Amino acid sequence: MKLYNEFFLYYNKLLKPYVRIFLGLIEAIVYLSSILLIVGVIYEHGFVLSFNDVAKLHVIYKIVWIIFLIDMFLHIVLEYGDTKKKYRRLTWILNFLLCFTLIPVIFHRPEQSGAVLSFWLFLQGKFYHLTLLLIFSFLNLSNGIVRLLGRRTNPSLILAISFLCIILIGTGLLMLPRCTVNGLSWVDSLFTATSAVCVTGLVPVDISTTFTPIGLSVILLLIQVGGLGVMTFTSFFALFFMGNTSIYNQLVMRDMVSSNSLNSLLSTLLYILGFSLIIEFGGMVFIWLNIHGTLGMNLQSELGFSVFHSISAFCNAGFSTLSGNLSNPILMKGHNAFYLTMSILIILGGIGFPILMNFKGIVAYYLQRFWAFLRGHHDMHRYHHLYNLNTKIVLIMTFLLLFIGTVGFAVFEWNRSFAGMPVVDKLTHAFFNAVCPRTAGFNSIDLSALSVQSILLYIMLMWIGGGAQSTAGGVKVNAFAAVILNLYAVLRGTNRVEIFGRRISNDSIRRSNATVAMSLCVLFPAIFILSILQPNVSLKALTFECVSALSTVGASLNLTPALCDKSKLLITLLMFVGRVGMITLMLGIVKQKKNTKYNFPSDSIIIN
Repeated sequence: MKLYNEFFLYYNKLLKPYVRIFLGLIEAIVYLSSILLIVGVIYEHGFVLSFNDVAKLHVIYKIVWIIFLIDMFLHIVLEYGDTKKKYRRLTWILNFLLCFTLIPVIFHRPEQSGAVLSFWLFLQGKFYHLTLLLIFSFLNLSNGIVRLLGRRTNPSLILAISFLCIILIGTGLLMLPRCTVNGLSWVDSLFTATSAVCVTGLVPVDISTTFTPIGLSVILLLIQVGGLGVMTFTSFFALFFMGNTSIYNQLVMRDMVSSNSLNSLLSTLLYILGFSLIIEFGGMVFIWLNIHGTLGMNLQSELGFSVFHSISAFCNAGFSTLSGNLSNPILMKGHNAFYLTMSILIILGGIGFPILMNFKGIVAYYLQRFWAFLRGHHDMHRYHHLYNLNTKIVLIMTFLLLFIGTVGFAVFEWNRSFAGMPVVDKLTHAFFNAVCPRTAGFNSIDLSALSVQSILLYIMLMWIGGGAQSTAGGVKVNAFAAVILNLYAVLRGTNRVEIFGRRISNDSIRRSNATVAMSLCVLFPAIFILSILQPNVSLKALTFECVSALSTVGASLNLTPALCDKSKLLITLLMFVGRVGMITLMLGIVKQKKNTKYNFPSDSIIIN
């Protein structure tokens, strides 16, 4: 026992520091190998390769596989105690699955056919190896990104950089030969990738004829990652599989996903992903049931159409695989259920994940009460404030804006854009076109044919947008409501902003006013610059385009394809700023001033 203790002390004092340095070097090699593997897979599926190129890629895959095995065994042998604390159960399962890849190496191919041979061939197959290696690559990169948060980098800057990185990766992917039919310029590729990641929907080309099924799959992946948030996916993989993040990392993630506490951080990420997948799957089913056998597609194309539009609608992206978006003639008749399904998906994605979390709590509460009633327990404590203040404000504002938009479009377009439609179709399209400005970007009619009044209403709805912490854009209904309530308080002569028996904090009022001011400060210079770059375009179309880009809506008066490259880059910048958030972006750029413990003498300025 004494000898063991001496060895343990000797190991901790002299050997362990060198072991950690060695394992750190191995981790760096693993990160590079993960990037190399992902690049290799992209290269293999993005280009037309010769047999020699494929053989070289297989050698690279084998080298990466060996590196991952060495990394796993070294961590278990040299740092078993720390590894055991750091890894979650699912990580151990993945490690065991990686060990199974050694079975075809150790054991020869079975001579007799049957289950054993099938299992051996499966373990030796490329699909099993590559899928497992890709999972490990994403886990390693996610863990590395989350560990970078421990360097106390500005969370706002992390969010902006993560979106920028995904945009640049998407730009490269969309330029691959197998992603397009006849190629794509880098400006159009950057524009499309930014529009997808920022869930906007503005496109300079017809995506139905420009992109191949692989290209459409890339766009769909960019929409999903951009809609739910890059850090949401990264944090989920790091926490769910690795579970080894520091307190500072968890605090940063909690603020990014608006979790109530550190204990509920992982459950919040799980609920966000779970809600998204369930809603998107339900939307896919309803869309397929409505369009089945009516669009002249085979079953595979119908399912692809349903999946694409369900994700695009829930993420408020506004992308469609049909020419002319959703105003395509094959959809305009007999598909009211399709437009209503798309509207519901847009609304659910646009109200925000905090509201969906509040709904989850409300449903769970009523289910508990119902179960208690069935069991004869009638004394269960009753809660009277199930809907929090944020939920009430978002739901009321959403209802008011949808009602105003539906009535407005019905009145102004009844005998114009909706002329010749049955009454039910007119009401359906009025509601759908009231939903889309907040901020989906779909359109069931030609927006350039709208009346001036409808366009002004459209611009107002685009500028306000959807709920905070959602897939929608705009200044957000939360901020708009806070500004209106603050204005009402000023007119009443009170120094407190109150609603539903609650006082809105001064910090919320200040951030809301700053958001509205920043939106206008970005919007007007953008319109001014675009008017110089596009002197022959009407101010109405330019304003509509800039508001649509900044609010990440994706609607256009048929101007986007006609923009010059400089104008496209400006619109691209507006989409990025609108998705990341103007306040968030400025917080990442401007150096933060520490709160001082002294106050200057107060004074007043003349306002009116």
